Amino acid sequence: MTDKRFYLSTDLPAPVPEADGLDAPYWKGTREGRLMIQRCKHCETWQWGPEWICHRCRKFDVAWEEVTSQGRIYSWERTWHPPMATLKESVPYLTVLVDLPHAGGVRMVGNLLGDPLQEVRMGAEVKAVFEPHDEGPVPYTLVQWEYK
Repeated sequence: MTDKRFYLSTDLPAPVPEADGLDAPYWKGTREGRLMIQRCKHCETWQWGPEWICHRCRKFDVAWEEVTSQGRIYSWERTWHPPMATLKESVPYLTVLVDLPHAGGVRMVGNLLGDPLQEVRMGAEVKAVFEPHDEGPVPYTLVQWEYK
C-alpha cells in the first residue's frame, strides 16, 4: 500500500548497508541529512558507486566526504510499467540521473519528486530531499530529488 507521505510504496524492501560495511557511511549520512560520496585520498578523484579501491589510480585509499546535495539532471526516465508488484500503485514515476558538479561530475540515480507527468528539463538544477522511513525494523532514509 502506498503511504502518501512517501514518493513510492512503503512495501518495498528496505535498503541496508552491504554486509562488508563498504556503503555504511553513505546510509549513515542519509540518516543525518548529508550526502556522502567517496573520494580518493591519493589522487582526489570522486567516485560512485562505492568501492574499496579508487577507480582512477587503483589505490586502496578511499574515504567518504560530504558533498553539497545539489546537482543537475543529466538524464531521466518516466516509468509506466512497475518492475515489481509492490510498485503497481506508484506508477508512473520519474527517475533521474543527477550530475553532481561539486563531486567531480559523479552521477547518482534517484526519483524526481512532484507530479509524475511534469515536464523534465535536462540540465535543470535539483536538490536532494532526504526521505526518512522510520517505521520498519531497520530505519533508513532515501535520497530523492526535486527542482531547486
